[in-house]
Amino acid sequence: MRILQIVTLVSPDSAYGGPVRVAENQCTALLSRGHDVHLAAGVRGYDAAPDMVGAVPATLFPVRTTIPGIGFAGLRAAGLVRWVRRHAGEFDVAHVHLARDFVTLPAALALVRAGVPVVAQPHGMIDASDRMLARPLDHYLTRPVLRAASSVLHLTPREFDDLAGIAGDSIALRELHNGVPETTVSADVERTVNGEVLFMARLHPRKRPTLFVRMAAALVEAGVDAHFTLVGPDEGEGAAVANLIDEASLHGRVTYEGPLPPAQSIPRMSDAKVYVLPSVDEPYPMSVLEAMSVGLPVVVTDTCGLAPLIAASGCGLVVASDDIESLVAAVRTILETPGLAGEMGENSRRTVAERLDMSAVVDILEQNYRRAIFTREPVR
Repeated sequence: MRILQIVTLVSPDSAYGGPVRVAENQCTALLSRGHDVHLAAGVRGYDAAPDMVGAVPATLFPVRTTIPGIGFAGLRAAGLVRWVRRHAGEFDVAHVHLARDFVTLPAALALVRAGVPVVAQPHGMIDASDRMLARPLDHYLTRPVLRAASSVLHLTPREFDDLAGIAGDSIALRELHNGVPETTVSADVERTVNGEVLFMARLHPRKRPTLFVRMAAALVEAGVDAHFTLVGPDEGEGAAVANLIDEASLHGRVTYEGPLPPAQSIPRMSDAKVYVLPSVDEPYPMSVLEAMSVGLPVVVTDTCGLAPLIAASGCGLVVASDDIESLVAAVRTILETPGLAGEMGENSRRTVAERLDMSAVVDILEQNYRRAIFTREPVR
């Protein structure tokens, strides 16, 4: 099959996070099965836009901010839409990693109008919203695209409900979980008594990096001998993180390393002993899957879409989203209980291999693509 995938933004600092990782992983796995795959996206941060994203052929278009103050939602890549109109006929199916923005929505609508079957995957980014921009954007772009899509791939029951509420329950919703490629990189969580506690995500309010620093301060005060590190691009919380580190005199114990190129994230994770993501309402975070793939125990809140799997498989601990004391206690338990980090890390690695590998993801993608192409009707 000739497959086009579209995602909002590619950048050297991985600013757009999980959807780009998902798109790259899917495209790479599809290429390995012999499909002709191309990735198109907005781009910023490079001296010259690359023509490959990892091992995936790509065409990237500069973005500019059309509406300030609303983050990625205000981005626009006019060149991408023009390119889609010219090249739509070269593809059998298009897979759009859809968001409420002026990159993916206009591109998806152009594909629909060109008669190309569209598979939409919103990654939890299109939710019930009372933001001022959401209503007109949903009326003119989001709802028409979702209703025209051959399949709309959702992660969780909550996302199912949100999408059905926005576009109606007749849209072709189908469940697809994120997967993670097999890696030879492996963490050795028992090589030190305590080691490093890692946060690797955007420094964005929803990710709650300040809560991670407050947790670190409590553990340091309690005498826990560990180092705490934040890695990721600053999306608004960098100054608050720096202030908390200063106020609690945590220099030397808490470090912010800044962003990393995507290819370095998994090797960097393998240096840690435990991975902590205290974010709220996180549908299916790729950073947690990647941490599990290298054999790290993970700590997430009960609002994370992966929380039931983590609890059931013993990959880590799930804490109440509104309770810093439970977060502190969970991390301390993993650090100080002999053998626990190693046991949970092995459970993480096994769970990824048995339940979160890319082959199952690609099976579902191929099924949706073929039905879209050959029936030209939504997959129910």
